[in-house]
Amino acid sequence: MARLDTSGLHVLGVRHHGPGSARAVRAALAEIKPDAVLIEGPPEADALIPLVGELEPPVALLVHLADPPGAEKVGGATEKKATADRRPGRADGGGWAFWPFAVFSPEWEALRYAVANDVPVRFCDLPAAHTLAERIAEEDDAPEKAEDPGEGGEEGATEDPEAVGRDRMRLDPLGVLAEAAGYDDAERWWDDVVEQRGDGEPSPFPAIADAMAAVRAESGPERGRGARREAYMRQVLRATLKEGHARVAVVCGAWHAPALRDVADHPVRVDTDLLKGLPKVKVNATWVPWTHGRLASASGYGAGVSSPGWYHHLYTAPDLPVHRWLTEAARLLREEGQPVSSSHVIEGVRLAESLAVLRGRPLAGLDEVSEALTAVLCEGEPTRAALVHRTMAVGERMGSVPPTTPMVPLQRDVIAAQKRLRLKAEPFDRDLDLDLRKESQRERSVLLHRLRLLGVDWGHPRDSESAGKGTFRESWRLRWEPELDVALIESARWGTTLATAATARVTELAADAALPELTALTERCLFADLADALPTVLALLTDRAATDNDVTHLMGALPPLARSARYGDVRGTDAAHLRTVAEEILSRVRVGLPPAVHGLDDQAAAEFVTRIDRTHSAATLLGGEALADWEATLRSLADRETLPGRIAGRLNRMLSDAGHLTAEELRRRLGLAMSQGVEPAEAAAWLEGFLQGSGLILVHDDRLLGLIDAWLLGLPEERFTAVLPLLRRTFGAFDGSERREIGGAATRLDGDRPTIVRARVAVDVDRAAPALATALAILTDGRKRV
Repeated sequence: MARLDTSGLHVLGVRHHGPGSARAVRAALAEIKPDAVLIEGPPEADALIPLVGELEPPVALLVHLADPPGAEKVGGATEKKATADRRPGRADGGGWAFWPFAVFSPEWEALRYAVANDVPVRFCDLPAAHTLAERIAEEDDAPEKAEDPGEGGEEGATEDPEAVGRDRMRLDPLGVLAEAAGYDDAERWWDDVVEQRGDGEPSPFPAIADAMAAVRAESGPERGRGARREAYMRQVLRATLKEGHARVAVVCGAWHAPALRDVADHPVRVDTDLLKGLPKVKVNATWVPWTHGRLASASGYGAGVSSPGWYHHLYTAPDLPVHRWLTEAARLLREEGQPVSSSHVIEGVRLAESLAVLRGRPLAGLDEVSEALTAVLCEGEPTRAALVHRTMAVGERMGSVPPTTPMVPLQRDVIAAQKRLRLKAEPFDRDLDLDLRKESQRERSVLLHRLRLLGVDWGHPRDSESAGKGTFRESWRLRWEPELDVALIESARWGTTLATAATARVTELAADAALPELTALTERCLFADLADALPTVLALLTDRAATDNDVTHLMGALPPLARSARYGDVRGTDAAHLRTVAEEILSRVRVGLPPAVHGLDDQAAAEFVTRIDRTHSAATLLGGEALADWEATLRSLADRETLPGRIAGRLNRMLSDAGHLTAEELRRRLGLAMSQGVEPAEAAAWLEGFLQGSGLILVHDDRLLGLIDAWLLGLPEERFTAVLPLLRRTFGAFDGSERREIGGAATRLDGDRPTIVRARVAVDVDRAAPALATALAILTDGRKRV
């Protein structure tokens, strides 16, 4: 067989994101003038390459399962959830994988060159259909491996230092090369050698390939998924060369450069055998917007860079990058009210350049610029510099894709709604206040609530209790993340429009929901205006409420249902059926409450008080006979001697606030609770329940306060010491102004308070003098400050 002619092959080994690498690729392609370009990436995206000219980076290729999770079978094993392998160049998750591109990504430069010059271009990595399927198979086998460690398990395993070193070379080849060059930081070494290169410098790619070849020679042959990936890349490369292309440029990760450059030395048969029998799933590909925040290594992205904003700046401002960076920093500081002048910028530039010279760097990097920013523009205050540095280092921005990009119908429906309602998807936090009396703002609320039902959490309510309180207002915090596009695609199995998908999702959730979840789901249906889903949910709710005998479930289910019954008409919903169900649940709570509160310990009683409070609020919302019946239940229950003290105190406070107890009757009950025959701890629990939420009743009723005061003064010392922590917990829950008011009321009791005679203790004047002098100094200094 004739040897493959590779004389026209040019392999450009790159780091996946970097301004120097991108410039070097652009210059190399202009010099090579290839008639074919291969790029590391998923072949499923080849059909999307013509859209490159209409994209605004950062963007990402998204490859996802075409079928809903749970329906696909791979090698006889039912798919649960696919998660592609994390490796440089990709950001992966359940059933999908991203290949991000920024304006400073060398692969992006190669795509732009090929599209602009009408050069054939294709992606050459192992298809995502195989990598996703491999991950599915691995996840299916994981439980068996966990049960039987077998070979390589932790138990009894010994680490071979040479094997560890070889693995480290594969995982961090740049770190190995940086150490060989005398650097302790691989990022800094790569920046100095590649990323800070300017236009017109010799191509770095031959040296990069030779360096990686040396590292690979030490680490041993590639194996596993890496070997299969390189085998597939070589197969694509051979096919391209055999098509008659005389000049072929391959843009790939630097690690793979030697394996592709020496393609003629790798037997075809070996590569073919490596690729036999690979599992496969059906996938789709599309372009989606990406963000600089997701390109940052801090996001967990395997090929991320520490400061995408700095790299973007280096690429888009090649002339005087330090001057322009510090000038922008000065502008941002001035917007924050910091006094920064032009002279600060000039001195900052000088310091950054001087630091670069002292450290032997070709140009000032982000470390030098950051130090100059802190030392000069912020006068040595790191907190001031942090205001700007974090913002500029990430340089948050979000790309965009054209309407012609392949999308599922659900995505198009959401995008149309966003455009119609003027809600722009942005990669940073944005607060949104809505007035539900206005039709357009009510529609915004419906959109956000429907998305949340699908698990697309674009908006998060800033006050979870505000919705449903009849204020006609909602407050949201919006932030769009790239993963939300994936969530939309996965939600497409429920419908082609947002309304139908949310309705189908609610119906599915309701089928297996417990009673409290069903009532919460009912409320969410109202917020999301899902009239088609509401009858199904209400029917299930009625059935579950009739068969559920757990009073805590019933009490947990009632509040959202009562809110929906009371305020559902804010969104134009008929709440009559909701009220009927809520009243039925309240009736069952009234029957089950007395036995449920019998014999509870203090902690269980505290939890039950919270449930009673919420049920009382729900009954108040329902009003009418429902409220009257509920208060009658409280009256009959509050008199029981076996009731836990905390619950008894709380019920009596509720009845007092509702006007069902006269002042004399309330004092009588408090007197009984505070009597000498009651254990102090039980009396303190009664008092805590009674005062929970507000102690202002003591400010307006001196006789109540006097009863408590007399009880405390009558306690023996050891009982008082035991009760004191409970009282501190009770009164510590009040705000400062409320405690001051109670304290003022207590001073009015001095005339009626019984005189307590205490034994006088001789004072040692000499020992007391330093303490008095210190107290005097503190008080005097305080007056001076005032």
